[in-house]
Amino acid sequence: MDEQSQTATLTAEAPAHHMIAVKDLWKTYDMGSEQQVSALRGISLHIRRNEYVAIMGPSGSGKSTFMNIIGCLDSPTKGEYWLNNHLVSQLDDDELARIRNKEIGFVFQTFNLLARASALHNVELPLIYNGTPAAERVERAKEALRAVNLDTRMHHKPNELSGGQRQRVAIARALINSPSIILADEPTGNLDSKTGIEIMALFDELHARGNTIVLVTHEPDIAEYAHRVVHIRDGEIASDEPSKRHRR
Repeated sequence: MDEQSQTATLTAEAPAHHMIAVKDLWKTYDMGSEQQVSALRGISLHIRRNEYVAIMGPSGSGKSTFMNIIGCLDSPTKGEYWLNNHLVSQLDDDELARIRNKEIGFVFQTFNLLARASALHNVELPLIYNGTPAAERVERAKEALRAVNLDTRMHHKPNELSGGQRQRVAIARALINSPSIILADEPTGNLDSKTGIEIMALFDELHARGNTIVLVTHEPDIAEYAHRVVHIRDGEIASDEPSKRHRR
């Protein structure tokens, strides 16, 4: 598909008012010997701009597969996935990488920081990949670290930081490109309960500033920080409702 026809498709069909829209999404794996396993079975879901949504499900439910597709790390077997007016379900790997770097800020359970690099350099990395000039990179990385209250530790390496501070560095890195969504995968999984509460309070602040947040977790108490909780079971949406903390 050339750029002109792709743009026409996007503007003609993009769902209004939704940051994320998936329609009849399937992911099927070929296990050999003519055996296929469907990790996702026709999921349809809309997430509006500035929503805060938790995705829950037991091991093997399909939530990790769904997260990989939402994060543009994988493509569905069939169905549509729109992210910020882009029909990403039809993009190739190079185009997915470009959308991923521009539109999505990732926060992982294991932080995924470079051990020998300072907090500042870790936060800079996405800007290095997209060719941002050095002076601008440094200023924007400092600003992102200030946003997570870690500017006084910007020259420390990960082994000189606590678990909570490392996760703040990871969150600053996720913010650096002003992404359309922040995708957090078990962000408190490697933290003690007190630090986990502090990190979730930071996500509350980020949501209040206008960020769209998708939180993937198996912990009910963590999911309750979101405003809406979607349960996935056996590759299908089992429930989709406001979290208990935000029901009226």
